[in-house]
Amino acid sequence: MRKTFALISFYMLMVSGVSFAQIEDPVSWQVTSKQVSDKQYEITFNATIEKDWHLYSTVLPVGGPLPTVFIFNESTDFTKTKEVQEIGKLKKVMDDVFNIEVSYYANNVKFVQLVNLGTNVTGTNISGKIEYQACYEDKCIFLEKDFAVTVGETTIAEIKVEAQQQPAAKSSDGSSLLGFFFIAFIAGLAGLLTPCVFPMIPMTVSFFLNKQKNRFNAIVNAFVFGISIVAIYTSIGLLVSLTSLGADFANNIVSHWLTNLIFFSLFLAFAASFFGLFEIMLPSSISTKTDSKAEKGGFIGSFFMALTLVIVSLSCVGPIVGAILVEAAAGLGTKPIIGMLGFSLAFAIPFTIFAIFPSLLKNLPKSGGWLNSVKVVLGFVVLAFSLKFLSAVDSAYHLNILTRDVFLSIWIAIFVLMGMYLLGKIRFKHDSDPKPVGFFRMMLALASITFAIYLVPGLFGAQLQGLAGILPSKTTQQFDLEKVNHAAPAASIPSTLCEAPKYADILHLPHGLEGYFEYNQALTCAKKQNKPLFIDFVGHACANCKVMEQKVWSDPRVLEKLRNEFVIVALYVDERTELPESEQYVSAVDGKKKTTIGKRNSDFQISRFKMNGQPYYVLLGNNEEVLTEPFNFNTNVDEFLAFLDKGIEAFKNMK
Repeated sequence: MRKTFALISFYMLMVSGVSFAQIEDPVSWQVTSKQVSDKQYEITFNATIEKDWHLYSTVLPVGGPLPTVFIFNESTDFTKTKEVQEIGKLKKVMDDVFNIEVSYYANNVKFVQLVNLGTNVTGTNISGKIEYQACYEDKCIFLEKDFAVTVGETTIAEIKVEAQQQPAAKSSDGSSLLGFFFIAFIAGLAGLLTPCVFPMIPMTVSFFLNKQKNRFNAIVNAFVFGISIVAIYTSIGLLVSLTSLGADFANNIVSHWLTNLIFFSLFLAFAASFFGLFEIMLPSSISTKTDSKAEKGGFIGSFFMALTLVIVSLSCVGPIVGAILVEAAAGLGTKPIIGMLGFSLAFAIPFTIFAIFPSLLKNLPKSGGWLNSVKVVLGFVVLAFSLKFLSAVDSAYHLNILTRDVFLSIWIAIFVLMGMYLLGKIRFKHDSDPKPVGFFRMMLALASITFAIYLVPGLFGAQLQGLAGILPSKTTQQFDLEKVNHAAPAASIPSTLCEAPKYADILHLPHGLEGYFEYNQALTCAKKQNKPLFIDFVGHACANCKVMEQKVWSDPRVLEKLRNEFVIVALYVDERTELPESEQYVSAVDGKKKTTIGKRNSDFQISRFKMNGQPYYVLLGNNEEVLTEPFNFNTNVDEFLAFLDKGIEAFKNMK
């Protein structure tokens, strides 16, 4: 039920995306020794399990999850007797994934191994490792820990995590979160100008002026009102952050045809509503109930007044909120919270300021036909944004229908029509009588038409770097002057590939680069050519991946190094092409069968590098050793070049 609720929450809030910074460790271990007889000792492993996690038993049916295993290093100083004994509250449940009954422990459990010592009774060192799988709802992790204990001593040894940690990737998360906050803040200001919200400003202010005992009470309740708006919207972001259902759940959501079609349909419906075809309204009973509670006044009344505003405004700001949450899916973590905080602050501040200083209302523009114009313009923007979801379906399933030039053609038409509407050349049924075009409206029309003109070169292959995260990949371009101009020189350059890449019929690298799409094939070629391996963990629906390719990879210095110094392998984590039956396997990370190229690549990234965010770049030597700190989203070309140079230098030193 909990899983279903979380999934429904994701659909309703229109979101997607998860990222792990490093390996998790939900089980802590202690190992002790206790003498049982002259030369016999008990080695006890005490496992403390975090809340809501569970640890599997040492005995499980074949074909199920991975059991807990204790591996002792061979030694002539001791021998094991009997099997490991388990002391704890064992739970047995039917596993829906494996369709078998499994046994596990929650909270804590003890594992006891009896050993007989040789000639030395005290001072004998016993060591080995523990392999175990711990799970939390739909998320499972696999860990290995080394242990060591000296029998005859009373000390308690903490078992430290020995799972190999990779160096932290370079990141610009701090700056990107700050930028995302300001984008969400601006979106909140835009939401204030919608017909559902703007007229409520004077109505809300009058509530605080007329329902309060004195001026001080009005100011205090105005602050409570503003804080309540922030709390309500931020709680939505918190809910999204908490409803992550596993390491590759976000990739599945963001690229799955069903969710993207749902998002497209919702945004299309909002656009139609903004154009005046129909009204989207929540049941009046909801707003009526909250409004009646707001009439009580006081802090509770202020909170319900804020809740009423949020409910009433959703029919207009729903697409803005949805767009922020969808964009937050690129990184999840705290990003949905940051986005909703920025949006709600912009939304709440004007209401609070006008409630404190009501005289400012005199300078506020009067409601009128201009509000409907704002709504129509928002409809054009929402219509344009809806294509992003169709593009995600097209790229993930290689339909090649909504190619880059088709996408651009539709956008050009949308923004030309928006410009014509702003100039008064097009009218909708709810528009008021035409009036002379004012300066501000003229500037908006000019901006819209200028943007459409800016898009035109993209039809012939121009990079359009500012839109790299939204547009379909340039590899889908049907007509590209850049390819035509460089076709002859490119044909004269000999191929750097060892053999034809697998999946090259459906997967491609940008900027004419050559490479592979399967790890083992690429590694074999890297060894043969004695070059380092450049791993690009990428996704069809990964906006930041496209930004990196357009803004960083396109630099001639970067292209030269990628083309000549490395063997490239692009591992798509959301590629849905089925693997041959012989290549499908059950993951040691989550115990689930990996049946597609994307799931295999995602599992490889998680299990090997303890990361599940894209883009993520790793440089490996011929023995699969990491040459330098991995690199993720950072559009600083010089830093990316430094990353490549460090890898090249480390590879030369190893040789």
